[in-house]
Amino acid sequence: MPCHEVEIHVFPPLKEETQDDLYSLTRFPDDAVRLRNPHIQEMEQDILYHLALGSGSHDLVEMFSDVRFVCMGGTPKRMEGFANYIMDEIGHKLPAGTTLLDISYHSYRYSMYKVGPVLCFSHGMGIPSVGILLHEVIKLMYHAKCKNPIFFRLGTCGGIGIEGGNLVITESAVDGMMQPYLELPVLGKMQRRPAILDKQLANDLKNLHCDTDPFSVTVGKTMCTYDFYEGQGRLDGAFCDYKEEDKLEFLQKIHDANVVNMEMESLCFAALCQHAGIKAAVICVTLLNRLHGDQVSTPKETLNKWQEYPQMLVARYIKKQIGLPFDIPQREHPQV
Repeated sequence: MPCHEVEIHVFPPLKEETQDDLYSLTRFPDDAVRLRNPHIQEMEQDILYHLALGSGSHDLVEMFSDVRFVCMGGTPKRMEGFANYIMDEIGHKLPAGTTLLDISYHSYRYSMYKVGPVLCFSHGMGIPSVGILLHEVIKLMYHAKCKNPIFFRLGTCGGIGIEGGNLVITESAVDGMMQPYLELPVLGKMQRRPAILDKQLANDLKNLHCDTDPFSVTVGKTMCTYDFYEGQGRLDGAFCDYKEEDKLEFLQKIHDANVVNMEMESLCFAALCQHAGIKAAVICVTLLNRLHGDQVSTPKETLNKWQEYPQMLVARYIKKQIGLPFDIPQREHPQV
């Protein structure tokens, strides 16, 4: 059967929406989340398939209406650890005889833990995985009537000019071609959504850094790629058609353009949160300096410690927002 070329149309760049325009599209008068999808309210029920929840099968308002902060990271283990950590930091007490529960266990896709006003998710790896999760979490915010939630991605990355064990807060995200928007084919046309993050939130997080912290904090651009190996210019993948000097020239070029790290989710995270009118931030710990190599050779115990650093900064922000002293844990010992 002969192949037929499909004409691909690219939408013109979206007209920049004012804050008032964005608010009216994404919020109800009481600040509850509004969806930019008229079809959802016409449905008898909305099944959040990958979260194992549904607007008809669960009382989402009762379960989640008090959520103010949504924190997501790559792996279920890391986010379970963060859920226990934030529970101690804010002094949240579970009913006697109960323990933290993975609410989305039966989805076999993502993990979800609720700790008072904080909702914790694992988002998997890469743009497709985080994009699917964000669609359903934003819909969950709508069904639960949550008001002005703040989203955080806590992740790992490769530093560019930054050694391992330090934090990068993303001021804006670009793709592998340095384009500051997410491209998504929709009905044969390329949709472009700006990857914008809240600058004030980034600055507020940076200002919570303490002199005694074992890490530095840098605010800069993040390159989000669709691949861990060739897409990030690594030399250690199964395929490589370029030389080391080509790699270093590319990394130096983007470093000169204020790109300070690489990962695989920020572009989608920023674009979808911006389109939903949700204040959001990306905080990642560097696992290595890509100007010095490609492989992550740091001992696992050290890597596990480093992955706690973004959690520390986000916990301080959450505690400050809910009126707790951010430098003192509310409970020194975890519940048993």
